[in-house]
Amino acid sequence: MRGHRAIAALSWIVALSMVAGWGQAAQLKIATLAPEGSAWMNAVREAAKEIEQGTSGRVQLRVYPGGTMGDESVVLRKIRVHQLHGGMFTAGTLASVYPDFLIYGLPLFFRSYDEVDAVRAVMDERLMAALAEKGFIGFGIIEGGFAYLMSNKATRSFDDFAGQKAWIPEGDDIGRAILESAGVSPIPLPVPDVLTGLQTGLIDAVAGPPVAAVALQWFTKIKYLTDMPVVYTYGCIAVSQEAFATLTVEDQQVVRVALGKATRELDRATRQDNERAREALRKQGVEFVSLSAAGAQRWQEVSAEATQRLSRQGVFSAGLHAELTALLGQARSAAAAGQGDGGK
Repeated sequence: MRGHRAIAALSWIVALSMVAGWGQAAQLKIATLAPEGSAWMNAVREAAKEIEQGTSGRVQLRVYPGGTMGDESVVLRKIRVHQLHGGMFTAGTLASVYPDFLIYGLPLFFRSYDEVDAVRAVMDERLMAALAEKGFIGFGIIEGGFAYLMSNKATRSFDDFAGQKAWIPEGDDIGRAILESAGVSPIPLPVPDVLTGLQTGLIDAVAGPPVAAVALQWFTKIKYLTDMPVVYTYGCIAVSQEAFATLTVEDQQVVRVALGKATRELDRATRQDNERAREALRKQGVEFVSLSAAGAQRWQEVSAEATQRLSRQGVFSAGLHAELTALLGQARSAAAAGQGDGGK
């Protein structure tokens, strides 16, 4: 009898726990290095409201800003052990999940935003689909903008770069390859430690888009910006496919729409933000330095050498690189043809 009563009691406990779970919101917990009040956080906060309203409270997007959950590599580990469900990641971090995700960030690959737009119009959806095959749902590419080398030493020739200690993000194989080829010492650090590195002299140069130099206060510790775009930077909001699959199909669509909208808004706004940030850097006394023609040519050669070496090492797919190079060639040919007929 006691056994029967125990079984009955257990059944009641299970039943009550199921009833107690009815009506509770599913939470998608995501983390980011972006500080509260930033454009990134404002857009995601708005998406969270749209998700809660669109699902009648069934799904809540909980966001941890400002690196409170650790840097991006830590966030990725927490997703894998189910402490978090997603994050706002840079391309280098997602490359640890899907190596070809970094393909837009090859050194000196793009010369202009027109070229970026032409290639992305063809390749963005393919990158999202490939990321999904690796277990993450992405909601689109978010532009970070062109990164420039900023330092405490004016760099007007290629030789001026030699001996500098430059920050690279942890795990940035591309950044390491190009800096080493240029005789620059790469110093890997988490993003939150970069300002401290500049303050202590651990590093004396950084590469990043102007908006990052302003938002992260790097401009307070650098004097010069070499006005040559080194790499194109970008990121993505990504959620574990396993966590996403726990939502109903209808609720998944609400999340896709809200985060897709936030992604597109951030992607569009970043370009203007970088233009404003360039002016802000000038007003703060940062000197914009032009690289000599010979220096620019040498950088192109070093970048090509680094890209070939990375391809041989299998850091990215040679086939995808060839496809992107072909798309880029088409974009440049179309631009040249447009200039030839007067831009009509």
